Amino acid sequence: MASSINFKTTTFAASTLVIKMKLFPLIADNWKMDGGVAFGVVPRTLWSRFHKPDENNMIDITTRCLLVVHNERKILIDAGLGDKRNEKYYAVRYREPGISILKSLDEQGFTADDITDILFTHLHDDHVGAATRFDKNGTSECVFQNAHYWVSSSHWDWAMYPNKREGAAFFNDNLEPLQESGRLHLLEEGMQTFEQISLKIYNGHTRGQIIPFIETANRTIVYMGDFIPTQTNIPIPYVPSVDIEPLVSLTEKEEFLKEAVEKKYILFFEHDAVNECCIVKNSVKGVIADRSFKLQEIEL
Repeated sequence: MASSINFKTTTFAASTLVIKMKLFPLIADNWKMDGGVAFGVVPRTLWSRFHKPDENNMIDITTRCLLVVHNERKILIDAGLGDKRNEKYYAVRYREPGISILKSLDEQGFTADDITDILFTHLHDDHVGAATRFDKNGTSECVFQNAHYWVSSSHWDWAMYPNKREGAAFFNDNLEPLQESGRLHLLEEGMQTFEQISLKIYNGHTRGQIIPFIETANRTIVYMGDFIPTQTNIPIPYVPSVDIEPLVSLTEKEEFLKEAVEKKYILFFEHDAVNECCIVKNSVKGVIADRSFKLQEIEL
């Protein structure tokens, strides 16, 4: 059974805890998405300045997860697609072979058994699929045997009883093993369970999406999930067509970007195949990316 745990927000001294934090960007998948899906009502003549579409109007997309190593915990944010679907399912996504979250973990010296926690921004297949696999009997099981799984309570309910527009993104074989593991925890608004990581909920893309704000010694890194999936999605109108409530997305994004400018947040993009991170600034055209960089290039 899933559990809902009441955690108190606690402030920790940066000098004793934050300095121990290490962040590892991990590529779980490289794939493609229709440019019209990625940028909604924005015309191709505008978004194609930043993303060159192929003959099928597809653009390069990645799934960039983040491993947060802090004290005794190894917290993985999102997991990628996995390989439980049939060949046709992955073929239409033009997924690049030979890439997986387990391979990326291995390249950094970690295994699935090292992971203590997985924080899911939400439960669409490209974010949660790789957390489970089929065993030799064809039964779905957890890949990360020692991990506790975290998702918002509102989103769990949303995924368990999906609407017709979004239902194709949720799969029982992704969700049931997490629930049956006894290590699934449902977070209510305002609950905090990780030192130096604040969790905020946004509802425009899907109900109850969690966005982590990671506090290091010097900066705040915001893991953008599908809230602002690529750097090109920063301008207010650039809302993906898959967002369930685009007007809510517009409001949420505008409020967040104002805060991001004021507090100099680092935006860490889950789905941008080129730009890993950026900071933002005000301009005559609104909030825009100031400069782009990789996480390893800055002092955390």
